Amino acid sequence: MHYIELLREGERISEIYLCKNKQTLLTKAGKPYEALLLQDKTGTLDAKIWDPGSPGIDDFDKLDYVAVVGEVTSFQGTLQLNVRRVRKAAEGEYDQKDYLPVTKQDIGQMYAELTEYIKKMENPYLKKLASGFFLEDPDFAERFKFHSAAKSVHHGFVGGLLEHTLSVTNICNFFADNYPMLNRDLLICAAMFHDIGKLEELSTFPENAYTDEGQLLGHIMIGAMKVAERIQSIEGFPVKLSNELQHCILAHHGELEYGSPKKPALAEAVALSFADNVDAKLETMKEAFAAVPEEDMSWLGYNRLLDSNIRRTSKPCV
Repeated sequence: MHYIELLREGERISEIYLCKNKQTLLTKAGKPYEALLLQDKTGTLDAKIWDPGSPGIDDFDKLDYVAVVGEVTSFQGTLQLNVRRVRKAAEGEYDQKDYLPVTKQDIGQMYAELTEYIKKMENPYLKKLASGFFLEDPDFAERFKFHSAAKSVHHGFVGGLLEHTLSVTNICNFFADNYPMLNRDLLICAAMFHDIGKLEELSTFPENAYTDEGQLLGHIMIGAMKVAERIQSIEGFPVKLSNELQHCILAHHGELEYGSPKKPALAEAVALSFADNVDAKLETMKEAFAAVPEEDMSWLGYNRLLDSNIRRTSKPCV
């Protein structure tokens, strides 16, 4: 297979890709053309059909898997594909795992590590709440393992939500080891639940786009509502503990301007917001560095999440 990350200018290819997006636009002369965004597990590629009505250009839609024939060209320093022929690929011609970005970690192992935290919880109410989602609800577990944590910023791949949640939970566990004032069970439980609203905020792959519910409410509010709803079914769940857990979820972005309905008012909420921020930003840098050769020490340009121009750290002299 001609993976997108390996394509080079001048190549003529015949391959199947996922059509992530499709738009009909006009050239400066007013002639219609189609702009496509093709995807496989290694990345995306802009593609153009300059003459949509020509022979060999069959009908297909956004999110179809398409068999394309064309030449790889360069426009303003970026590779794109001039499509000569295209058709919708038939089932059996492709394997979805070749087209969706996937975590490099073992999903089963990560989930086992995450759920191990539940077994160590001492608070019976938090343990029952976490068990109800992560251990006793197979539909939730499968969705959680498959889902991404973002559309594009960080962990935007299959298994991304799990990878991010485990990392944040591990960091919170480190905080609890070093700051005895923290309520470990509350902090760990909040870390596990902090992003569950993303299961409804974002649609599943291959679309991985914001849903109507996600646009209107956002994952923070959705997650807090889901936790509150499940708490109602647990007899005797302390109201104060419920409020504290929901507060941690509502405040986990740290600042109002970053989307948190509340600023952290509990030590556990502060710890969670820092853990979430650390993992999101370091993953963003990791993904940015992965897009260029390891020896490339050039500045990579302004990054919106980091609010800075970034580059790799120089290697120490041996």
